[in-house]
Amino acid sequence: MIHRYINNGYHIVMDVNSGSVHVMDRSAYDAVPVVERLIAQGTQDQEIIAQALEKELSLSHSEAGELAEEFLALKEAGQLFAQDIYEDYIDAFTERETVVKALCLHIAHDCNLACKYCFAGEGEYHGRRALMSLEVGRKALDFLVANSGNRVNLEVDFFGGEPLMNWQVVKELVAYGRSLEEPHHKKFRFTLTTNGVLLTDEVMDFVNKEMSNLVLSIDGRKEIHDLMRPHRGGQGSYDEILPKYKKAAESRNQMNYYVRGTYTRNNTDFSEDVIHLADQGFEQISVEPVVADKKEDYALRMEDVPKLLSEYDRLAQEYIRRKRDGKGFQFFHFMIDLEGGPCVAKRLSGCGSGTEYLAVTPWGDLYPCHQFVGQEEFLMGNVEDGIVRKDIQDKFKACNVYSKKECRDCFAKFYCSGGCAANAWHESGDVNGSYELGCELQRKRVECAIMIKAALAEEERENYL
Repeated sequence: MIHRYINNGYHIVMDVNSGSVHVMDRSAYDAVPVVERLIAQGTQDQEIIAQALEKELSLSHSEAGELAEEFLALKEAGQLFAQDIYEDYIDAFTERETVVKALCLHIAHDCNLACKYCFAGEGEYHGRRALMSLEVGRKALDFLVANSGNRVNLEVDFFGGEPLMNWQVVKELVAYGRSLEEPHHKKFRFTLTTNGVLLTDEVMDFVNKEMSNLVLSIDGRKEIHDLMRPHRGGQGSYDEILPKYKKAAESRNQMNYYVRGTYTRNNTDFSEDVIHLADQGFEQISVEPVVADKKEDYALRMEDVPKLLSEYDRLAQEYIRRKRDGKGFQFFHFMIDLEGGPCVAKRLSGCGSGTEYLAVTPWGDLYPCHQFVGQEEFLMGNVEDGIVRKDIQDKFKACNVYSKKECRDCFAKFYCSGGCAANAWHESGDVNGSYELGCELQRKRVECAIMIKAALAEEERENYL
């Protein structure tokens, strides 16, 4: 499978099955579909291919011959026109032993903000307000250790609601996790996600000592943030949290954290919000599209897509400019590894929700991920009895880029790994379905990320020479 596109003046050819990416001149770029067609027809004769290129593209005899030779060499090396070797891996993939390696602990089903787009309904998750007890949290960590097999590194996210509303239990659970490491040959990596209202120097000291990652919620410009993330009384939270976030980012040496925002129909010019956050000194940034009921006035719609795509293009160009000027930052959706990247299993199935990754409610119920919490049809079990709904686990285990018909012919499938199961379910009613708007945005992000790699690599070559 080949995907070709032009972005920011770069002619880019992706060989989807091998993962190879090529930046070509215009002649080579135009030649790709001709060669692809002939190879699909069973022709691999250099002279025949050269003749076709000479005739169809009006190339000189020598240029056509050189291109034919180069394309066949790339095919021989497995870097162009490669066959799909992953589909045959699916049977073994779905039959693999399942181990749990990550938990999202809903330490608090309560929140001190009233974010308008919150899928958790101000922390309640379609249920009741509650704080996780230390006992339930300990049982959750025991469950994780017991079901992690030979996996050494385990992930635990303290999530909400707002986890700092249950801060003492967070600290005690970190201590309990540490006590489990040596006897069970495990290593815990803790993450805290917070809205920042209760973030103090004391909290940050602990986080910097014990947390591998810190997620700080902020939507961008003050007027955008305060519109969607107010206190329950209606007052904004931007001015309250921004100084804390700046201090937190610097205290972590601009590493192992990110500020995370959500854009809605209210700010389809979201590149301005990313740039605003960069201008505030943040070097690790994620701003993501809202997923919301279509009846909500802030929900994104298909007619917004052209504008959103142009914003990613604009952001990518600014991203390159700032990198070149020594004022760069990391944007989560532009981070892509072309040399290594995720393992095959990760490329096929993504985040591992419902199998390797589970969410735990304050009372110990297990769900495939935080976005399914409160949807009783996805209640998998609890921390005492373990997973009792193996059928749900099996459903998610079989969820991959080949089980989703919309993914099969998509060039981005091995980068997005089939996308978010929760978004697919909310949109289509099926975890093996798709979220069309999200897919459009994901494809653009992949294209931009690869273009950025090409632009920065070109500059590096020029500087070297």
